[in-house]
Amino acid sequence: MDLRKIFNFIPEVKKPEEKKLAFNIKLKWTLIVLVAFFVLANIPLFGMSNNALERFKYLAIILGTDFGSIISLGIGPIVMASIILQLLTGAGILNINTNTSEGKKLFQGIQKLLVFFFIIFESFVYVLMKGLEAMPGFVGLVIFQLILGGLAIYYMNELCEKWGFGSGVSLFIAAGVSWHIFSSAFQFVNVQGSNCLLDFKGTPCSGKVLVLIQSLINKYPVEFTSALAALIATVIIFLLVVWAQSLKIEVPLSFGRIRGYAIKWPLSFFYASVIPVILTAALVANIQLFGGLLENWAGHPTFLGHFVNGQASSGLAFWLGNTNLLELFIRGGFLPRFLVQGLTHILFYVGLCTMFSVFWVKTSGMDSKAQAQKIAASGLQVSGFRQDIRILESILDRYIMPLTVMGGAAIGLLAAFTDLLGALASGTAILLVIMIMFQFYQNIAQQHMTDMNPAMKKFMGTG
Repeated sequence: MDLRKIFNFIPEVKKPEEKKLAFNIKLKWTLIVLVAFFVLANIPLFGMSNNALERFKYLAIILGTDFGSIISLGIGPIVMASIILQLLTGAGILNINTNTSEGKKLFQGIQKLLVFFFIIFESFVYVLMKGLEAMPGFVGLVIFQLILGGLAIYYMNELCEKWGFGSGVSLFIAAGVSWHIFSSAFQFVNVQGSNCLLDFKGTPCSGKVLVLIQSLINKYPVEFTSALAALIATVIIFLLVVWAQSLKIEVPLSFGRIRGYAIKWPLSFFYASVIPVILTAALVANIQLFGGLLENWAGHPTFLGHFVNGQASSGLAFWLGNTNLLELFIRGGFLPRFLVQGLTHILFYVGLCTMFSVFWVKTSGMDSKAQAQKIAASGLQVSGFRQDIRILESILDRYIMPLTVMGGAAIGLLAAFTDLLGALASGTAILLVIMIMFQFYQNIAQQHMTDMNPAMKKFMGTG
């Protein structure tokens, strides 16, 4: 059976009739999706027994979810479908020309089928492997709720892509990480459920800012140093990512028919943007998640690792994961194996981010050929060269692929290195939220630029 016939039966969010939506419309739908995300994250699964959900805390940040809620699957199925499709396309197993409208439709249709498959598959795995354990007689109901939540996340993502600013996946990650950073800094209710503000000297606080003040009052030097190190690491990571995000190359372009009018087309050093890190971090999170589920189901450790309180202490998940080296130094628990783990973590991130960066650029219409066609169609040309699409492509080749490889490797190195510093959230999470927020800012600024300069509308594909 032709897959294209199946695609016609898949519901989808209707595209807006206007080529360019007004700013207030995009803002409205983005806020609606964001509010819906937080509402769903606070709806618990009905029929679920008591779970040790604390072990999923870190994974929930990266997967843009809240385990135990109706959207426990988060962006996991979307990201896994994207990873599988990127690998199949990059390996040449699937030969799809995404530069044509027919190729794009086929690519997007296959991606939808994969997303739906992973929504159903992960729902069954979570419940049957007792990651999210259902009460007796409620197994089917919990699985059904997870599937509904997965579909809700998928269509909220699609709604945001077509009617809002940017990607819903990015929005969910940014929302989850921002909330986690805020709560990590100012949380006054500890794990035992006690409010430290009611007994500031006697009850330990959870938020690092409050721990800093409390340890200073009670004269706890180790706790003070640990909390201060986490806050300083967060600030350093923030400044480092902001600086790295500003790196770019500007290609001078001019209008062939209008002399004297030129613009600069910026190419970011992180050309594939935040996508490679999202895919890599989600892959690591899924390995840890399924490793824990598999051990829980089998009753003994597997090759994926042995997990203690949600943290891998051996196996593949341990060597791909990371440990807070700064915290270990402060508390005197540093061992050579953690240094080796840090090196394997960095190598894994650099390698995968580079690979995903290349795959993403080639399959998402960001390669030099697609960009040359866009520039030529808008009447622009590289300053000092005649208007020929082949010349444009050869010039862009000098910039785009080197930027793709170097940017992918650099963002992988940055994410992995910051993971080892032990900030309020993982370095990868902070990197993601900063770059995602910057992306939203760029989308808003780009819309303003096209509103002010009609000539840019055609170039940006909005007019």
